[in-house]
Amino acid sequence: MLSGASPISTMSFARLLLLSPQSSLPGPSPHCIGHLPRRITPHNLKLKPFLSPPHPWRISIGCSRPSSSSSVSVPINEGENGELDSEERELREIVSEMLEEAGVSKIECVQIAANSPKYAKMLSDGVRDLDELSLWNSWMGEKQEESGMVPVSFKEKVKHIAKEKGDNGKIPYLESAGLSLSSSIHLARLLSSESLPSLIHKVKYVKEIFFSGSADAVLAGTVPRRMMFHLSISVDEDVQQTLSFFEKIEARRGGLDMLGSCDASFRFLIESFPRLLLLPVESKLKPVVKFLEDIGVPTQRTGHVLLLYPPLLFLGIKGIKAALEPFRKVGVMEYNVGRILVKYPWVLSKSIRKNYEGIFTFFDAHKVPEVSIHHAIRDWPLILGCSVDKLKPMIEQFDELGVRTRDLGKVIRTSPQLLYRKLEEFQKVVSFLLEDLGLDEDDLVQILVRCPKIFAGSIENTFQKKVEFLTKLGIRKEQLPRVIRKNPEFLLSDVDRNVTPRLAYLMQFGLSTREIASMVEAFSPLLTYSINHVLRPKLDFLLNIMGKPVSEVVIFPRYFSYSLEKKIRPRFFALRDRNINGSLKDMLGKNDEEFVADYLGIGNSSLTTWASKMPVLIK
Repeated sequence: MLSGASPISTMSFARLLLLSPQSSLPGPSPHCIGHLPRRITPHNLKLKPFLSPPHPWRISIGCSRPSSSSSVSVPINEGENGELDSEERELREIVSEMLEEAGVSKIECVQIAANSPKYAKMLSDGVRDLDELSLWNSWMGEKQEESGMVPVSFKEKVKHIAKEKGDNGKIPYLESAGLSLSSSIHLARLLSSESLPSLIHKVKYVKEIFFSGSADAVLAGTVPRRMMFHLSISVDEDVQQTLSFFEKIEARRGGLDMLGSCDASFRFLIESFPRLLLLPVESKLKPVVKFLEDIGVPTQRTGHVLLLYPPLLFLGIKGIKAALEPFRKVGVMEYNVGRILVKYPWVLSKSIRKNYEGIFTFFDAHKVPEVSIHHAIRDWPLILGCSVDKLKPMIEQFDELGVRTRDLGKVIRTSPQLLYRKLEEFQKVVSFLLEDLGLDEDDLVQILVRCPKIFAGSIENTFQKKVEFLTKLGIRKEQLPRVIRKNPEFLLSDVDRNVTPRLAYLMQFGLSTREIASMVEAFSPLLTYSINHVLRPKLDFLLNIMGKPVSEVVIFPRYFSYSLEKKIRPRFFALRDRNINGSLKDMLGKNDEEFVADYLGIGNSSLTTWASKMPVLIK
């Protein structure tokens, strides 16, 4: 051992490798940088097969939260006043000069040098380690003989180490772009054939297509969480790698809500998918982005789609077309493929395409009309990530209730999300409707087919509050089954935003809550009608044109269900012209043939003709 030298074991092994003239660290596979994550499966996730995440949602695969010390903006050495010391300033100048020699503009050189402190410190520490070990002369021996010069200054030593690595400025640039130093070293080796100006152009373009466009709050965390929540099938390598990318973002402060932030996500995007920087911009990246727009992905949502499934770019145009081909069967044409990709870009993955065949076969075996299957997949493509075993319990439950074939197709088409419902939660809603509200089984089936979303609702947070509202309004308990049976959609309505304003509007005309309650008991859809489109114009016609009192609608609340232009107005004027003054029920409660026969004096021989033309003839 050299006199006065520290033991070699005290040096960083990685640094010794870096300083060795022909050193070469083992390179990563093209699919990943650094340590490969453990494969994400339902067994090593602290989510039950992506189905029931805890709150707040958190994936755990043994990866700790990255520390704040990984920030690339921390300077190496600063004085008490925050100014750079002489060595730091010199290191920046060295890095900047090296970058300028690689063809980078002066302004960019300065910016990159200022944002790659760990690279500069690595070079500085390398010089010091060799000096402390008295290895500098032996390490530079051959080069000294060849050049005839002995580097003596700190600056010259740093330059020699930097040039010896042969990355031509890629390492400091990648660090300045947000990557960790170790990842920058690995990736620079993968990009050895790429010039630095070309790499800078490519990184800028990748950031642009992934992170530019309108800020979408939905993208932040809701969409990726929902995609994983409903995923219960084995996934291919591309989806697996995407899940690993999401896990890295979730481990950071802010979690997946920061997915759309370039500062928070770019590093992990590149570390998860280093191949992105191997793709040529002009011949690969730009054509795919243009193709996505051509098939209907809005420009401002391109980044949304790419962040949710980065491997999409590796498919190329031919690969995307081939991946979409199976979905031509479900009626997805060129103009709405983009809408599917915005909702669920994983449809392009091998695992989802394979699962589609199983799902289609499963529904076909239960005689679900094909058009209903197609409609459900178009509206809710997340169903494609759900295993058949996950769908079976709910389908069997529907079958027990007597919901089959066309009715089953209507339920699936209207509310495919219901298929994910936990069986015990579905049965709680069934029990509430039967036992608490007093509906019978026939009512239950009719409501399920008419409004299946009710069975995905919350009893405590939704249904009980609606029942309490009706009770306080004055609806008698024995009338509740009838009110709900005739208007089950009320259970899903927003009382504060929609129902209460309608109630207040009706009361402006002198109607009491008791009168309104009796109107709802007789005609339960009353409180679902729009003020501007239904209540106001029809009350205005009743009071100001017909000259009738508002009490008329208390007796006959169904008045609001008839068309003002097609029935109310023409019938009123027909009766007025004949000096007939009848009640609202007399005027509207008859069909066209009965009205013509009773009030217009038309004989039976021409009754049908008159009835068909009645709305026009009596205006």
